[in-house]
Amino acid sequence: MTELHVVTGAFGYSGKYIAGRLLAAGRRVRTLTNSPERPNPFGGQVEAHPYSFDDLPALVESLRGAAVLYNTYWVRYNSRYFTHARAVDNTLRLFATARAAGVGRVVHVSITNPSLDSPLEYFHGKAQLEQALIGSGLPYAILRPAVLFGGHDILINNIAWALRRLPVFGVFGSGRYGLQPIYVEDLADLAVAQGQATGNRTINAIGPETFTYRGLVETIGHIIGTPRPIVSVPPGLGYLLVQALGLVVRDAILTRDEIDGLMRGLLCTDSPPAGQTKLTDWATEHADTLGREYASELARRLNRKKGY
Repeated sequence: MTELHVVTGAFGYSGKYIAGRLLAAGRRVRTLTNSPERPNPFGGQVEAHPYSFDDLPALVESLRGAAVLYNTYWVRYNSRYFTHARAVDNTLRLFATARAAGVGRVVHVSITNPSLDSPLEYFHGKAQLEQALIGSGLPYAILRPAVLFGGHDILINNIAWALRRLPVFGVFGSGRYGLQPIYVEDLADLAVAQGQATGNRTINAIGPETFTYRGLVETIGHIIGTPRPIVSVPPGLGYLLVQALGLVVRDAILTRDEIDGLMRGLLCTDSPPAGQTKLTDWATEHADTLGREYASELARRLNRKKGY
């Protein structure tokens, strides 16, 4: 029988690229999803099972026999619809049921610089999950991307969207803090390779280019042909302005914790690159379409019948 691989969120963003590569390699692919009615981009080749976090026996059965579980499940921010605390609890259940189901290996997507001591719930929660996976006894690979770009990404697209529409672009404080975006398809290649590897490892999944936030905005502006004056804004005021713009687009564009993590340099490491695709090359190739439409995280979460 063809080897079974389970991918969380294969009808969403990063999980879709992982699933596509597994299918191309001849694997049998199943997804766990909160969006079983979202259009299946694989024409029925991927089996869809609900997460069933509140029905652990059902969750065990959906994982039984899997050679590898690729976990991309998470939430970006707290809202009345979803929270970091709930995402942590659900992922702990996922790891426990993976062990009970006899899953052979887990490839888990985390974040750069997680820490149990972090005051930021996102980075603290990711650290909790890494520790739980390490202590579970399951063979694992932990991938730590900073920012993803390509396809239907959020941050890079929406920077371009703002540059196309606003007369100036505000950065929080100096804007000199770093980030290292990785192409979503490079992350998928890395995930699949680690699914076939042996041994436990943790990899900073960063791309080949390092930007300051200010430099990233300048670069995107020049590539898409709409360079704007960049002004430094006090973080508190910047957050209020982002909130006001969020009311217009009906989304949480950036949260206070995301701004704080960015300014603390948590999206940057000293590691060698794990991806090879340059953001500048990709953005140049997609300059005509990048940022033409706003990418709403909340809309994706609430409308689970519409494809990305």
